[in-house]
This record gives sequence, C-alpha cells and structure tokens, in this order.
Amino acid sequence: MLTIDKILSQGHGLSAVLVRRAASVELDWDVRQKSRFEAVDSQGRRLGVFLPRGTVVRGGDVLVAQDGSLVRVVAKPQPVMVVRICPEHGSPIDLLRAAYHLGNRHVLLQVELDRLKLEPDHVLAALLKRMHLEVEDAIEAFEPEGGAYAAGAHEHDHAHGHDHGHDHAHDHAQEHAHAHAHAHDHEHGHAHGHAHERHHGHDPQDGHGHARAPGSAHANKRG
Repeated sequence: MLTIDKILSQGHGLSAVLVRRAASVELDWDVRQKSRFEAVDSQGRRLGVFLPRGTVVRGGDVLVAQDGSLVRVVAKPQPVMVVRICPEHGSPIDLLRAAYHLGNRHVLLQVELDRLKLEPDHVLAALLKRMHLEVEDAIEAFEPEGGAYAAGAHEHDHAHGHDHGHDHAHDHAQEHAHAHAHAHDHEHGHAHGHAHERHHGHDPQDGHGHARAPGSAHANKRG
C-alpha cells in the first residue's frame, strides 16, 4: 500500500505537465470529506490516505505519497439534485431564497452562478418545487461549500491571499499616513516659523519691530 500523508491544494507549486502525468484517483464527496481513507489509483495501486484531521479533499488537489509519488484527485460524478430558476416566471431572488432556506437546514450545497447542487433528498425536492424552482436529478461532480470556518488546505490558501491583500493595504495606509504626517509637520513648522517671526517683531518696515507710540519722547523733544 502507498501511504499518503500530504496534500497540495490544486497542485500548488507543481508544473501543469507534472500534474497531468501523475496517476489519478476518482473519489466522490462521501470519501473526499474524510481525512483518512483507502482507494485505488489509475495505476492499480492501493492508497492509504492519512491527512490531518479536518482536511477536505477537492477535485484538482494532488496527494503526495511518502515516497514522493503524486496522485491527482478527480471529483467522481455522483447522483445530485440540480436546482434552477423557473424560466417562465422565476427570478434570481428565488435561487437566493432557496440557498437561504437550505443553509438554515445545514444542507451541503454547491453554489453556482445560475443553479444549486445538493445531494438527493425527496423532502427537499418537494420544498424547492413549492418555491417554484425546477429540480432535476443528474450525475455530476459534487463540490459543496466548505463553510466560513472549515479547516483544510483551500481555506488556508484563501486566507494567505487575504493576508497578502491586507498587508498590502496596511502598508499603503502606513505610507499614506507617513506622507500626510510629513506634509503636516512641514506645514506646521512653516507656519510656526512665520508666527515666531511675527512674535519677535521682524517687520520689514521696522528694523527692530518695536512699535512707536504717537507720544514718544523723541517726538516731544523735537516739538
């Protein structure tokens, strides 16, 4: 058995050619949501997968064996229900409302631009039809939303991208604040300098800046 204890989200860091040449393994959602399972790859090798608890495997991920072997994961098509807006009298809000109600029931849901996918459930199918939505059975890959607090490589990658954007914004804000403070200090110093000059009376019309009273001793003497 080939022991696998590492996963690369969407083959991150690997060349596309290397990923294409790797063996593959088809796994449905029931298996991919587990962190420990057994499977057989396209080369007939038995795989023993032991990933960190909470890890979710997605189609396109690459499993890395202890001997360095790579195995590309393919999301295996499985029975699903596909939900669409009624083309005659439906509106996009109907799909949003359906996603809201299904989310309240903690239903695993794959959200797409113009449709929803979920595992077959005749009770939910009836509910959705009462909401004037079209529901049909299909055999497709199922990649439900992981949730805001789900653990796993995908959330880690997203968080890394978010941190990068946050750091960039933070740096930009710091630069802006620094520039603003510098300009403020410059203006403040400039204004302070003018005020200082006026305070000491450096008037261009009077060398010493001391105002003479109309009744000064000089004027009385001359008179």
